[in-house]
Amino acid sequence: MKPVFSIIIPVYNRPEELDELLASVLIQEYDEVFDVCIIEDGSSVKSDLIVEKYKSELSIHYLEKENTGPGPSRNFGMQKATGNYFIILDSDVILPKHYLATVAKQLEHKYTDAFGGPDAAHPNFSVLQKAINYSMTSFFTTGGIRGKKTSVGKFQPRSFNMGLSKKAFETTNGFSEMRAGEDIDLTFRLWNHGLETQFIDTAFVYHKRRNSISSFFQQTYAFGGARPKLNKMYPTTAKLTYWFPSVFILGLDLSILLLIFGIYNPILVYGLYFSMIALDASYRNNFNPIVSLLSIITSLTQFLGYGLGFLEATFFSKK
Repeated sequence: MKPVFSIIIPVYNRPEELDELLASVLIQEYDEVFDVCIIEDGSSVKSDLIVEKYKSELSIHYLEKENTGPGPSRNFGMQKATGNYFIILDSDVILPKHYLATVAKQLEHKYTDAFGGPDAAHPNFSVLQKAINYSMTSFFTTGGIRGKKTSVGKFQPRSFNMGLSKKAFETTNGFSEMRAGEDIDLTFRLWNHGLETQFIDTAFVYHKRRNSISSFFQQTYAFGGARPKLNKMYPTTAKLTYWFPSVFILGLDLSILLLIFGIYNPILVYGLYFSMIALDASYRNNFNPIVSLLSIITSLTQFLGYGLGFLEATFFSKK
């Protein structure tokens, strides 16, 4: 089946980011017909003026609805879209010029009803955005599960850069109402219906992610809180590795406590680990010392947020 793409973009109070994304869609080196569905998810700061800039050059459907979160907003967009294959993007990404052509070529070579792709840091991103990108994609912090061919386990597509066929949408009814982990939930339901997914390593996007340490903490806390819920919904998917951030943080606390009693070896192990992160982040970011230092902070923030969210949802959640 030849895919006819509809790009699905929910947006909430982020017109400036949407402007950058649509500018990158406009310059795609792709000759086939496609359309773009912008879903305004109850925003108080709307993107209508941004959309108007591109209406003469892109086939855009601008849809407004009450705020329900990203999952139902994507479903709403897919219901209104005209294509038979949906490209699902977050509003804070930028596409390289080859993105649509790369996806089309791979689906022609190996068609699957869903795919996921990796993310990267654009050279123009801030040093903090580059550090956050490192923490979310490095083998030393996540095992590469968010987009590496050498990732741990079977790849689970993420909704910031994901494709879904119309057939898959109609079979699964799309995303759930979960505010975090809704993409993983959809992936598990796709697999349960016998629908195949794939990872397209060359179909990357530039992903800005969060622009402050506090917002990054809140995001990772939500991710951590979603995982125990997914484990309960899909018990066979639970893994011991999901406990790692929580164990890491508890071990760090214990190591600091042991310093009081003159026991230094545990904290030295943590020091070695963070030194490895700093060196790797420096190497991957043109030896930028600021990104290197910030990568230690963002990695610790990621472990802390995810670990605390995971523990709270595991032991104190009433649902």
